[in-house]
Amino acid sequence: MYYKNNRFYAIIVFFILLSSTISAQNNKYNISAIGFYNLENLFDTIDAPDIRDTEFTPQGSKLWNTEKYNEKLHNMAKVISLMATDKAKDGVAILGVSEIENRTVLEDLVNQPELKKRRYGIIHFDSNDRRGIDLAILYQPKYFIPTNAKPVPVNIYSGTKKIFTRDILFVSGLFSGEKIHILVNHWPSRRGGESKTAPWRAAAALECKKIADSLMAIDPMAKVLIMGDLNDDPTSPSVKKVLGAVGKKKKVKEGQIFNPMTQFYRRGIGTTAYRDAWSLFDQIMLSYGWLQKNQKGWRFYKAKIFNKNFLVQKKGHFKGYPLRTFAGSEFLHGYSDHFPVFVYFVKPK
Repeated sequence: MYYKNNRFYAIIVFFILLSSTISAQNNKYNISAIGFYNLENLFDTIDAPDIRDTEFTPQGSKLWNTEKYNEKLHNMAKVISLMATDKAKDGVAILGVSEIENRTVLEDLVNQPELKKRRYGIIHFDSNDRRGIDLAILYQPKYFIPTNAKPVPVNIYSGTKKIFTRDILFVSGLFSGEKIHILVNHWPSRRGGESKTAPWRAAAALECKKIADSLMAIDPMAKVLIMGDLNDDPTSPSVKKVLGAVGKKKKVKEGQIFNPMTQFYRRGIGTTAYRDAWSLFDQIMLSYGWLQKNQKGWRFYKAKIFNKNFLVQKKGHFKGYPLRTFAGSEFLHGYSDHFPVFVYFVKPK
């Protein structure tokens, strides 16, 4: 009995000390978060003549109407509003997003009650994607001031045929006064076969590498973030070989990219599922400059996959998968077929 009580008190003391350590750390450092979320077909209800969006109209196969659209907006806003709030009181300061139709859906999203008080700004360009889905960045102006933004085309060919895909969104700005660079990606899908389409993702990865390398050639400590739905895993050739992303922080050298998502993938944790297998397509990678401990600026703290229980399908054939908006034409009242991801950064006060 004495031993059991001692062990009980030891556990209590451990958690008190742990809590004190965390509090002390929070008092020493500012903490912020940057994330990415594939919003899974955030379309409005209007049939645009120049893109393939008919299914997302009231007359289309999904019977997409104002009621469903508003529910989708509410669901997306709920998720974004909760991301990273366990450590960063205002949630994600910057959020890269994919699978959005246009700027209008983003304006509707940031004006949802769950997000409106954060006053998210929007950086968006129309892409050449056949379905009309684009990339964007949402940012809280009190944490991030963009200074430059442009779309970078990804030129891919299958023989002589041009493959139309999403541009890379390249944004530079001041993150609480510190210069950073962000590359938001949505690489070509695996439709048609993983091996057949692998060269297309390798081409997108090479475009990212060129930009990151040029930034780090000017400043070896440049703070570059590469994020997005890559349609490849951390160990895929596009990420590991073309980008040269390193999975262990201790092994990252100047001029290289660190991929903190590798740790999750090796443990069988993913962000999207297909045929009962998990993939980790949603990734955030960081340049060497983010990793140095003894610096006054922002540095990498930890990466997270936001896979809360309410985002998981509870029954049926896809039990355990991300709870998505549709299964075929069946409206599931869900969120996205991808879990969002984010990275915490800390900076001495």
